[in-house]
Amino acid sequence: MPTDVAITAAKRPAQPPAPAEGTIPEFEIRPRRGWVPIDFKELFHYRELLYFLIWRDVKVRYKQTLLGFAWAILQPLVTMVIATAVFGGLAGFSGRMSEELIARHVPYNLFVYAGLLPWMLFSVGISTGGTSLMNQQNLLTKVYFPRLFVPASVIGTALVDTAISFGVFFILMAFAHVAPPWTVVFVPLLLLLTTLATMGIAFVLSSLTVTYRDFRFILPFMMQCWMFLSPVYYPLTVKKAWEQALVQANPLYGLIEAFRSCLLGQHWKWKSLSISVLEIAVLLLVGLYYFKRTERRFADIA
Repeated sequence: MPTDVAITAAKRPAQPPAPAEGTIPEFEIRPRRGWVPIDFKELFHYRELLYFLIWRDVKVRYKQTLLGFAWAILQPLVTMVIATAVFGGLAGFSGRMSEELIARHVPYNLFVYAGLLPWMLFSVGISTGGTSLMNQQNLLTKVYFPRLFVPASVIGTALVDTAISFGVFFILMAFAHVAPPWTVVFVPLLLLLTTLATMGIAFVLSSLTVTYRDFRFILPFMMQCWMFLSPVYYPLTVKKAWEQALVQANPLYGLIEAFRSCLLGQHWKWKSLSISVLEIAVLLLVGLYYFKRTERRFADIA
């Protein structure tokens, strides 16, 4: 028995020496160098925090407002009415829609609204996601949590508004006596692609805004230019090869056209959609890489 006790004591790891009386041990926390991989296990563990942040942003966005959630209905609806009057009436774009839409008697306002659905998700997600880290600087410096959740939560809030807008769109289709095609089942997949594209760009812009505060002034101008370069309010037809390459460089081009094909029965442009999917994958990887590379400095410079 004494022999067993001696063996056990020999195998027991040596205890660190106790600090001298009156001294306090010091710990130095340093950021990790090099590439910091994405801890998907950690993201899954904190998933309830993401749901809480989304719900908080939804409540804060419409808190103390006169119309509340009605703004999610009025904003795209009023935008559609103005765009229909300006681009469809004054500019005469209503007669330039694809032959499939004209044959199905799809009104120009539905054409515009179908383009607004992905655009508003993309626009709101980037505009709010690009400044999300700067707006949450008090939270970043007080407690640890996956920083990716900050821009992701505001994009989740934009998804809630998009879901409400889809309900309005289908009501407008019913009033116009336009039946949705069977391809409407692909809407969730297209929404996922739009969300991933928004996340990739929002991750980069939110990181840049923390370091360079003047990016918050660039964001509105950038989104305004991007809107007019995308076929949101007007049909875009190009024939020359260099024009097609220039148009397809915009990842939203293939997405917007895919939404119209999915919701209104327009001819699918598979080449443009494939290019958009490839561009979205690159944007997401670049966004995640840059965000994780600069994340270690957020608490110091926020």
